[in-house]
Amino acid sequence: MTDRIALALLPHPDDMEILCGGTLIRLREAGWQVHVATMTPGDQGSPDQPREVIAAIRREEARKGAEAIGAATYTCLEFDDVRIVFDNDARMRVAAMLRKVNPALVITTAPDDYMFDHIITSQLVRDACFNAPMPNYVTPGGEPPTSSVPHLYYTDTLEGHDMFGRRIEPSCFVDISAQMERKAAALACHESQRAWLLKQHGLDDYIGAMRRWCARRGEEIGVAYAEAFRQHRGHPHPQNDLVGETLA
Repeated sequence: MTDRIALALLPHPDDMEILCGGTLIRLREAGWQVHVATMTPGDQGSPDQPREVIAAIRREEARKGAEAIGAATYTCLEFDDVRIVFDNDARMRVAAMLRKVNPALVITTAPDDYMFDHIITSQLVRDACFNAPMPNYVTPGGEPPTSSVPHLYYTDTLEGHDMFGRRIEPSCFVDISAQMERKAAALACHESQRAWLLKQHGLDDYIGAMRRWCARRGEEIGVAYAEAFRQHRGHPHPQNDLVGETLA
């Protein structure tokens, strides 16, 4: 584990900007080095473009979004969109990503989110946090083990509730009121998604929807906008609230 290095590893381009972009901006402002990775290039995210075309577009949008929040790197692990599976190949590839960064803090999607790419990514990242420090767990590129099990946080679910409509109870809120415009600007890098989100999700104004979701969480702690997280505290993960302590 390297102090003050964070890795946000989420399934698709634009997930970071929607779910934890404000928090990553705050970490950068606090002197942290931030790395962003996506499992896929989002190659299903178009109603009319072929997979290889929309994948190239979305990789570039993801790079711009990561740059907009001040990330040191953006990496796409090149899994196929909506085809992420929990198998040994995927486990090793995700562990290799953690080993390349050696983060103190890892952020990924919720284990009970609305679609399987989010759920399986959550499982793979949790698994990698546990396995990456093991010397005998050999990853494809021969990456050296991480120094310890990192702090792991799950982002809010989309709209703040689970698949049964039950409200998610966060363990940690981050006030992102002062960071909202930068977060929105990063999300605006994903111009290709307006048509797709309208067709598939019924969202005509995805930036406005993100603002509304963050405003709801902000109301819960008396601020304009907030992002919410749940910390993984199962053995052997650290028990202290690193995000809360850092961004208090």
